[in-house]
Amino acid sequence: MRSAVELIRSSTLSDVAQYAYAATAPKDSRYIFLAGACPLEDDGTIAAVGDYSAQASRCIETMRAALEAAGAGIENVISTRVLVASSNRSDLVAAWDVVRDAFGDHDVPSTLFGVTVLGYDDQLVEIEAIAAVTD
Repeated sequence: MRSAVELIRSSTLSDVAQYAYAATAPKDSRYIFLAGACPLEDDGTIAAVGDYSAQASRCIETMRAALEAAGAGIENVISTRVLVASSNRSDLVAAWDVVRDAFGDHDVPSTLFGVTVLGYDDQLVEIEAIAAVTD
């Protein structure tokens, strides 16, 4: 599949953000809405209990597998939401650094949230994504 995603930057907005401010895809794109990627091991247990970075890495692996099953790759992602169960900014940054590194030059628009709790016991990170491809 070819990526349909065009990242949009603005010279009138700060360049401090580590992502594009917007993204678009043509109207004939096939959109893929991923469930939140959780840091689950194959046996259903939570990976890397207590480790924000390691859980973010496992979420990226899960997201990549879901994208592949839908006929897409990380380069097809048009936006993300990164949820981190913490009110400590350094925990959010630890998870974000993993996500940013995974996306590299494909720095899609993203929102980073600190939340009080996630769905599984000991879960610290979850990543939502939307992708777009042209067939």
